[in-house]
This record gives sequence, structure tokens and C-alpha cells, in this order.
Amino acid sequence: MRQITYAEALNEAMREELRKDPHLFIIGEDIGFRGGAFKVTKDLYLEFPDRIIDTPIAENAIAGAAYGAAITGVKAIAEFMYADFSLYGLDQIVNSAAKCRFMYGAQTTVPVVFRLPGGGGRQNAAQHSQSLEAVFANIPGLKIIMPATPEDAKGLLKSAINDNNPIVFIEHKALYFTKGYVPEYEYYTPIGKGMVRREGKDVTVVATQYNMLKSLEAAEILAKEGIDVEVIDPRTIVPLDEEIILESVRKTGRLVVSHEAPETYGVGGEICAMVTEKAFDYLNAPPIRACGKYLPIPYNRELEKHVIPQVEDIVASIRQIMSY
Repeated sequence: MRQITYAEALNEAMREELRKDPHLFIIGEDIGFRGGAFKVTKDLYLEFPDRIIDTPIAENAIAGAAYGAAITGVKAIAEFMYADFSLYGLDQIVNSAAKCRFMYGAQTTVPVVFRLPGGGGRQNAAQHSQSLEAVFANIPGLKIIMPATPEDAKGLLKSAINDNNPIVFIEHKALYFTKGYVPEYEYYTPIGKGMVRREGKDVTVVATQYNMLKSLEAAEILAKEGIDVEVIDPRTIVPLDEEIILESVRKTGRLVVSHEAPETYGVGGEICAMVTEKAFDYLNAPPIRACGKYLPIPYNRELEKHVIPQVEDIVASIRQIMSY
């Protein structure tokens, strides 16, 4: 089976959609000749020189141009070099794109994708390592996608490009050069559908992006101790596939949620609340979060590991919940 990187899968998705739609364009900093900071748009400008638009360092203009084009019916992709820099475009994303269809009574569509390279683990320090999904998840009108594998990165990006709503598409920087199976035939991964990555009967772990891979590793460690862990990858945060999580918790009776963003006010708290409200009678123990610490991401490698959840942290959380 063909194995390609997460970055190559994203590149393929955009290339296929650019070939289909002569009006689709990508706008961002250094995405042309340089191919983007992480080479995700590598060589696209050679085939589509008029539709790969390099810009000055002006995230508000990038977001505004993409959103403005989208409300005229043109599909647009806006790439921010780092997720952290999307905050400069927050007014356009939050106050315009997210609210447009509601304020105009659904008389217009907003087919725009805001691509955000997020997450830490690369010693990029506090201003280049943030996980901002909770910021956008609190804004009605936005869809939030967080693929963890190359296969989902391609399939979900293709679905996002063809969606009529504004989408925040978060790509974990530490995953860009991981490899995985990606079909050579054309496919689309549905938005709003999670996936069981590993079946188990003792505890449910819901984990996003890189933490999902760490959770699979934790599950293998715990299997040697006789603990059978089920790992769920939500894939999209908004809309969230609640039923796949609830079905799992009804089976296992225990829930651990893991994401890289700070635990405080994070998406994990929302998942724990949802399960507590809708499946309380099935719980054998209170839900536990194995998430990032409420601190800026340090530059120092060892300190960064302390702030971002590691495999051993997820293992410890699972052991803790199994002790009830």
C-alpha cells in the first residue's frame, strides 16, 4: 500500500481540487516558490501560477481576501504560516466569516478554509507552538477539523474545500513528516464522523492529533498489564461525533480525554461534560483529562515535554481511572 507523508497528502488534496475547479485559489505567505514553511504547497505554483498567491506578512489581509472571495462564490484556502499568527486575522474569521450565513439568512455561502499549522513538540517556543482549537470552537458558525493521519488529512481537506461553511483546518506541525497509507483513488472523508482507532473494553480514550498516536502507544503498554484500551479519534471537533464517544463509554464505563492544548477551558472539558450529561449512569469513575498544562510552551526541549502530555502521562491517567 502506498505510504506518503501527512504534508504530501495535504498537497495532493489541494492539487486535485485545484485541477477540478479553475476558480479555487490559495493565499498565504511564502506558499509559492518556497512551497510554504512546511512544504505543504510545494510545487503547486508551477502548475497553477495564477492561483497560488504569495502575500506580504499581513494575516488580516490574507483572511479577509479569502473570506471576501468566498462570499462571491469562489472557493478559497488561506494558509497561515503558524496557527499562532491566525490571531491577526481573528476579526475576519470570527466577526465576518463565522457569522455571514446567519446574518444573511443563508442567502450566501462561505466556502473558505483557513489552514492552521498548530501544536508543539518542535522547540518553536511560546509564540509558535500553540493549540488554538478551543478559541475557534467557541465561535458558532465555524467547523473545526483536526486530522491525525495522512489518510484523513487528505480526505478531510478535500471535504473542507467543498463545504459551503467557513472551516478552521488545524494541521499538527509534528505530524507533517509522519507517513501513512493514503489511497491512490479519489476519496472524501466525511466531516463530523469520528473513528475508533483501537477497540477495547476497559476504558475509552478520546484523543486528538498527535495525542491520538501517543494514546495508541499507551494502549500497547497497558495491554501488557491486562488493561484493554479503546482509542477514539474524533477527527473533527465541530461538529463533534458525540455518538461514537457515547457508544464507547457505555461499553467501557470510563473516559480519559487527551489533547495538547491546555486542560483549562479546553475541548476535553466539553467532551467530559457531554459524556457526564448524556451517559452518567454508565460511568464507573469520573472522567479524567490528560491534557497540556496551563502554561506557555517553553523553548527548552525538556521543559516543553513537561508542558505537553507524553505517553507516560496518558498511561498514568489510564492507570488512575482504572483504580476506581
